[in-house]
This record gives sequence, C-alpha cells and structure tokens, in this order.
Amino acid sequence: MYESLKGKVAVVTGAGRAKGLGEAMAKRLAAEGALVVLHDLGKAGDRFTPEHGVGTASELEQRVEEIRAAGGTAVSFTGDLRVEAEVAALVAFAVETFGGLDIWINNAGVGYLFGPLVDMESDEWDTVLDVNLRGCFYGMKHAARQMIAQGRGGRIISIASLAGKSAVLYTSAYTASKHGLIGLTRTAALELGPHGITVNAICPNHVTTGLGAWQNDFSSGAKGQALDEYMARMTAGVPLGRVGVPQDTARAAAFLCSDEGSYITGEAMNVSGGEEYH
Repeated sequence: MYESLKGKVAVVTGAGRAKGLGEAMAKRLAAEGALVVLHDLGKAGDRFTPEHGVGTASELEQRVEEIRAAGGTAVSFTGDLRVEAEVAALVAFAVETFGGLDIWINNAGVGYLFGPLVDMESDEWDTVLDVNLRGCFYGMKHAARQMIAQGRGGRIISIASLAGKSAVLYTSAYTASKHGLIGLTRTAALELGPHGITVNAICPNHVTTGLGAWQNDFSSGAKGQALDEYMARMTAGVPLGRVGVPQDTARAAAFLCSDEGSYITGEAMNVSGGEEYH
C-alpha cells in the first residue's frame, strides 16, 4: 500500500469499460485511498465510436458503484476528449468535487481503427490521432495548469503501448499516435519538472480486455491464423510466458503516482513481461 496516495485527487480517462485498463487503474488508486474521477465518452455511436471501444454512461456509473461498494470514493464524468472545452470541464469538475487535482491519467484511446495503410481513410486517421494524441495533449495542458496553480506538484501518466516503440502490423495511425505520445511525454517532463510535476508513459504489451479481444480477432484474421494459433504465438514471444492483464498496468501506475515514484519522470515504462526492452 502507498500511504502517500491517501486523499489525492485523481482523474482516469477511458475508465468505463469492465475489465479495462482504466477500470483497473481507477480501482487500484481508490483502494489506495485516492479520490477518483472516472471518465469516458458516455455513448457509442458510429463506426468511430463502436460499442467495443467506448464506455457508456451506465457502464461508467457501474464502475463508480463498484468502487464505492469496496469502500472507495469515486464519481463519474462523461465528455469528448477531442474537444478542448470538455477536457477543461473535466479538470474543473475534479477540482469542484474534491478540491484539487493531483493525478491525471491519459488512458482513453482508439485502438480499433486498424487495417492496411493503403486502405486507411483520412477520417479514420484523424479520429485515432485526435483521441490518442490531441486528447492527451489537452489533458496534460489543463491538468498541468491546475497543478501549477496549486503549487504542490503532481503526477501525469499517459498509457502508451509497445506500439509506441516498435511497429505493429496494420496499425499505422495507432502506432504513429503512440510514438507521438511518448515524445509528448518527454517534452512535458522537461517543462513541468521545475513545478514538481512528473510526466511518464506506461507501455503495456497486449492485454485481452474487451477491446483486446476484438484486436485478437482482427489480428488473427488479418494474418490468416486461427485465434488459438495466434494467441499461442503471441504468448510464446513473451519471456514471462503470458500476455498482460489490467492489474499489471494498474500496479505500475500506482507506483508512479506514489511518493516512491517521485524521482522518475520523462520515462516510457515497459510493462510487457520482457516482450519489449528498449
């Protein structure tokens, strides 16, 4: 347990889906005594916001109730991270609800508009970059403004990916966005360090969340492999012998948010069982 997390105010974006990374991080921070705002888009719609990629308002509220039932403190907020005013409103909501902001986790992302580079449409590219990179920029910007005004430092974490360091087949926009996110993280760490704000990224390997299951189906089909064969080959490439689970990322996030991680900034931490090592 990290005593230093008690009473800290944390925002976790993209936290509505059951068994997702956002849920795991929000629940871990709440279990450590943090006051948590869980965010998600709130509704599925067109092919850019499918059910397997978006947390609905009802799902988000269910995650909040689960945290409360376990003795934690949490509230929900729906909004579109592609709209700067809505990101600013999320920061304001956290401050109005809990009195400040100490932790910001950029977790929301589009990990489902995959396909060959030559077939990708510009609106698909824009959607991925708008959420995965522009949305994270908005989050960093407005969270940092609040943290600087408070004068007590803070923690900003972005969930990148192994795709932020290595190429992944049929994910040109996704891979570009995650590479960009690591660059943004490093630059923000330089600028915000003097204010006592650490800025880091976490790079998980594949995690079979609800979205991860969709990715498994897509990738196995794209490679002409049966799902069992695809999963066996993926697992064989991980030295620790398994793909990731949400709690792996949640443990890393809790550490970086705590006082134990206070001298770590500008890093892109691999949480990959040894699959990625640079």
